[in-house]
Amino acid sequence: MKAMTWLTHLTVLALGSAGILWLSVQQHGEGWRALVVLGLFGAVSLSLGALTEQLILFVSRRGQVLAGSVVLWTVFGIVLLGKPKALQTEHTLRLSGAFALYPLAVRWAEEFQKVHPNVRFDITGGGAGKGITDTLAGLVDIGMCSREPHPEELQKGAVFVPVAKDAVVATIHERNPVRNLLLRKGVTKETLHAIWVTRRIKTWGQVVGTKDPSPIHVYTRADAAGAAETWAKFLVGKEGKQEDLKGVGVSGDPGMAIAVARDPLGIGYNNIAFAYDHRTGKPIKGLLILPLDLNGDRKLDPSENFYGSRHQLLHAIAAGHYPSPPARYLYFVTKGKPEGVVAMFLQWVLTEGQKIVPQAGFVPLTSSDALTALQKVR
Repeated sequence: MKAMTWLTHLTVLALGSAGILWLSVQQHGEGWRALVVLGLFGAVSLSLGALTEQLILFVSRRGQVLAGSVVLWTVFGIVLLGKPKALQTEHTLRLSGAFALYPLAVRWAEEFQKVHPNVRFDITGGGAGKGITDTLAGLVDIGMCSREPHPEELQKGAVFVPVAKDAVVATIHERNPVRNLLLRKGVTKETLHAIWVTRRIKTWGQVVGTKDPSPIHVYTRADAAGAAETWAKFLVGKEGKQEDLKGVGVSGDPGMAIAVARDPLGIGYNNIAFAYDHRTGKPIKGLLILPLDLNGDRKLDPSENFYGSRHQLLHAIAAGHYPSPPARYLYFVTKGKPEGVVAMFLQWVLTEGQKIVPQAGFVPLTSSDALTALQKVR
């Protein structure tokens, strides 16, 4: 019986040490830490031996000896070594790109960190073009894009994952000289085309059919921007490009909003997140949203008048009343199929993260769109 007892002790120590060594290597990846853990378990093996022997006698005879030992040592090792590696390892996710997605990405990062505090985020704007360039160059983990993918980007391995929807809107100064007529009539797509593309319309009087000689100060984006390409496709068609839009170039969504808000004769275009105040849901100070006369009857019908608040416009986008473009999908972009923490974050964005989308001032994906997107990240 004594021989069996010592054999049991040795068996337990050998199996337990092997199990803990494996767990330690999986957790820490460093040999010296594994040896420290083994030393610790060797020191307590005598005291645990008796407990193990009793457990073995209780669980079974002969054939289940090894199983009882492994179970005890595995449970004890997990208690000491803690959670799985994926949850303990610190990781920084780097994102760059579209200003349109920036506010939502920040909100997602804050909420994701509450569940996974060891994941940090480094998020910067710069425009959709920068986000895709950075992603394909391996400078960031995720690019933020506010336009449809280009064929050459897909050929280089870019994977576009839709994560939300928003829209681009035309903006004017709140003290525009023909403000009242604009809000009563709206403007047609053809009029906007003549302002930005052909430059055939050059005064505010021409827009509303009066003799007002006030010149139109036209602004466009100087940086490679999803908002600019989306606006061009609305005015020109599916072949529209940012280069089709003429005007004074300004960089970034914030730059565009500031330029128009400072110029009573100005006209520009912005993503919703930079056209409406996040706290009040109303247009930001100094700006008015220029309504679209969608049916071309030279008046703004009640069914076309949904610009008074961000909530109204988001509802119109979700219901399909606001045209697409300039309504559009917003994308997270990766180089190749996402893996590891990147995939974990994207899966969260497409499930739990969708609950945050309306709160942040965007339109969430439909259930079918979210399921289709999940197939790209699983």
